[in-house]
Amino acid sequence: MKKYAIILAAGKGTRMKSELPKVLHKVADKPMISHVIENFKALSLDESFVVVGFGSDKVIDALPDYTRFVEQFEQKGTGHAVAMVRPLLGTAEGITIVGYGDMPLITKESLQKLMKFHEISGSAVTVLTGIATNPFGYGRIIRENGEIVKIVEQKDATEEERKIQEVNTGIYVFDNHKLFLALSRLNTNNTQGELYLTDVIEILKTIGEKVSGYTLENFDESLGVNDRVQLAQAEKTFRARINLKHMLNGVTLIDPDTTYIGADVTIGTDTIIEGNVTIKGKTVIGRKCLITNGSRIEDSTIYGNVTINNSTVEGSTMERQSDCGPYAHLRLGTVLHEEVHIGNYVEVKSSSLGRATKAGHLTYIGNAVVGEKVNFGAGTITANFDGKNKFLTEIEDFAFIGSNSTIIAPVHIGRNAVTAGGSTITRDVAENSVAIGRSRQIDKNGLAKKLPHYRGE
Repeated sequence: MKKYAIILAAGKGTRMKSELPKVLHKVADKPMISHVIENFKALSLDESFVVVGFGSDKVIDALPDYTRFVEQFEQKGTGHAVAMVRPLLGTAEGITIVGYGDMPLITKESLQKLMKFHEISGSAVTVLTGIATNPFGYGRIIRENGEIVKIVEQKDATEEERKIQEVNTGIYVFDNHKLFLALSRLNTNNTQGELYLTDVIEILKTIGEKVSGYTLENFDESLGVNDRVQLAQAEKTFRARINLKHMLNGVTLIDPDTTYIGADVTIGTDTIIEGNVTIKGKTVIGRKCLITNGSRIEDSTIYGNVTINNSTVEGSTMERQSDCGPYAHLRLGTVLHEEVHIGNYVEVKSSSLGRATKAGHLTYIGNAVVGEKVNFGAGTITANFDGKNKFLTEIEDFAFIGSNSTIIAPVHIGRNAVTAGGSTITRDVAENSVAIGRSRQIDKNGLAKKLPHYRGE
């Protein structure tokens, strides 16, 4: 039996008060709809469709590997949105799961259970339901003798119906033919004057079809995000889920409530992460690392036994037993090889530093290729930019860069070479040479007495 999916992502999300389409607001460092699509893909679908509308170009651009899009030019309700797929799917044999792009907390395990339940139930449609402590805003599940007969939206429900706690989560599995048959019979006889997908349930029941309900084990998964409050709630729930996964996999989180880890982050066992740490993007962290309070890591590869001390690491690689911080900044394109030490207030960008090289404090290294066991004194700067172009600095093994050196690229500094403290280096420095690029000191004895600062003997 073939399986299809329709994901509804056409709404503007007026209550978000944003120019960004609702489904592109991020939860756990990814657009909400990306979470939904990933979980739907776990169902081994034959084909999937995303119905787009408001900000369709932005939604399509955010999902480059998802090619089947259908545009709903006018938002006339959820039933109308699903009907937009009729030209592509209306005559297909099989079953179709329908869901929303603003439900980032739904899990693939729950979707798989729903699909399995539907396949063995023999139903025309299976509704994914949930039991809500506070059902306000949800469509109520109306049953007779245990069978679902219809779904009533909050605005259309009677006082008695509003007391019902079993609600519609917005996810359904349909026999595909029967879905499009029922869609053709929808009308706008409701307070919104729209075509409700929920009315399909009553239509199918009226023509004698079986309607089943499968109830979520964890109602939190059903949260749909309609405003910034619910976005924050989804973020908190998803973050707790991610942090629990890492802790169960052998990662120590000193303060999980203040630790933010993105959905695509991988962390090895016996790594310790202190509070107020943010780890995002496609970051991979190895075993036995220490990430201290206040650090931020994004799209980086961190090998085992690395220490990041209250620092920012972006688009960088840190090999085994390297460390940085406190207050270091590794920017895009940085590679620290084994045992490299980057200390206080050091910034590195687009540079490769060889094994056991050290830059202890107050240094900027940009567009540089640095060998092994090079020492950077405090206050060193690689001046790599002339206002238009970036230039390369090359420093070979065992070089010693004196404090307050300014290296004006392009420059090559040879093996074992030394730059004297306070030097401005504008030419290549040969192997085993000492480069002194500073003015000779001149002392004027007694002149200080004539200057404004002088306060007497």
